[in-house]
Amino acid sequence: MTLIPLLVLSALGGGDGRAAPPRPRLVVVITIDQFRPDYFERWKPQITGGLFQLLNEGAVFSEGYQDHAATETAPGHATILSGLWPAHNGILRNNAGVQDSTAPLLVATNGPGASPRRFRGTTLFDWLKAVDPAARALSVSRKDRGAILPIGHAKQQVYWYQSGIFTTSRYYADSLPAWVRAFNARGLPFKAAGTAWTLLLPDSAYQEEDNEPWENRGRDIVFPHRYPVDTARAASMVANTPAIDSLTLLFALEGLETLRLGHRSNGTDLLAVSLSATDAVGHSYGPDSREVHDQVLRLDRYLGWFLKRVTDRVGRDNVVIVLTADHGVTPLPERVRAKTGTQVYRVLLDTLVTAVNRELDRLAGGGGASREWLSFDSGMLFLQDNGRFAAMSLNTDSIIDAVAARIRAVPGVARADQPADLARADTVSDPVARRWIHHIPADAGIVLAVTPHPGSIWDIPNVPIAMHGHPSEDDAHVPIILWGRGVKRGTYAGRMNTVDIAPTLGQLLGVTPLSLIDGHARTDALVPRD
Repeated sequence: MTLIPLLVLSALGGGDGRAAPPRPRLVVVITIDQFRPDYFERWKPQITGGLFQLLNEGAVFSEGYQDHAATETAPGHATILSGLWPAHNGILRNNAGVQDSTAPLLVATNGPGASPRRFRGTTLFDWLKAVDPAARALSVSRKDRGAILPIGHAKQQVYWYQSGIFTTSRYYADSLPAWVRAFNARGLPFKAAGTAWTLLLPDSAYQEEDNEPWENRGRDIVFPHRYPVDTARAASMVANTPAIDSLTLLFALEGLETLRLGHRSNGTDLLAVSLSATDAVGHSYGPDSREVHDQVLRLDRYLGWFLKRVTDRVGRDNVVIVLTADHGVTPLPERVRAKTGTQVYRVLLDTLVTAVNRELDRLAGGGGASREWLSFDSGMLFLQDNGRFAAMSLNTDSIIDAVAARIRAVPGVARADQPADLARADTVSDPVARRWIHHIPADAGIVLAVTPHPGSIWDIPNVPIAMHGHPSEDDAHVPIILWGRGVKRGTYAGRMNTVDIAPTLGQLLGVTPLSLIDGHARTDALVPRD
């Protein structure tokens, strides 16, 4: 199913060395969920649309990183426009990042409530708003966290996809505006029923095998991938195929036009778009699949279509574009073992942690159902209540040392570090320690940071998908590209972390953070202001 015409468009133009205007009228931040920079090189001859334009006309940072440990969607999105590591912005985990039962959804009834209440700090939009009260923002994603976290606490136009429509929560509004209702009324995702996701290019253009048994749990592993004839089921499947990126960009463009973002002559507006199809396809089929190859090519064409229309409407000299990702991904371990013989594993610690909780219950003289003394999530072991150990005259450090030894013996586990040990590490030679330091706040009750061996991944029982969420190169290395007037095109060496994006944009726009941040402006990629 194709919602946006697949066009190979002419170059948009980029920074040409002339002096920057006082302020671009529009900043567009595009976050691709689960995108690895090596995709650019793998399929370079076939990338001819928006990705090609940004790569060839923008400032490309070859060492872009989400330089924190739990490389997941919520923590990743929270870094991009805040300039803050998870240790300081409060978003440590994925699923809990924005869920909020006090902020139920509008219209859609089967999705969780969501808000930015757990987020700490400010974002680029807050900095803009402080100097320009008329500034406006639109943020759009398939996922609630992908829409919410780029603009922090600001109550702007924030929408995500749920059950075939775009909606928001009562944190932002009491009803959907007319333009959103009109878009939803067109029922575009429901029209996918009975169609199919087919290859964009001829079969000979893809080198990947199309029938690998470890993909998608062994089901529906060969093109074409057909949508159900039932309209509701088809709309659900749209969320996991390239069509959701097309739909999201179409919705974002309609919002841009309706709200007339970027049309003020003396101010800057923000458009944040998070594109989730690569994540859905990558989880199911893995980064080495024909499906991911085709998804990236379609995304490239969709972005070409979108960027052309944005610059036509606002003027290419009035736009700054950022492209990045919230994380990368680790290949399917089953494929790695079959192709290379390397022993990599799916690592599951839930059984071990449950056993430890039962042993602690016995020490405490408890009976019945086991209490949760320790919990494990996203590589972090949490101590639920240290006071219970003290009440039993148990040495917490000794208990944690014993648990760490048991965890290290699990196949696929490389290390289990206590925060105090991480603080003494050489963060230049030990990137894993550095990423955990960037991730763990002092007040979160985290007693161990657990890291798998490279290539091994966290396991979800009975869901054999490709995973991210580890402090590894595969998961932390992401693209970072800036494009537009005031940006000097070229390839830039040296680390550029996602927390550096907001201060770099702040420098370009002439606004400053409202509090201390972790990132630093990369002024070497900017045209000096007059």
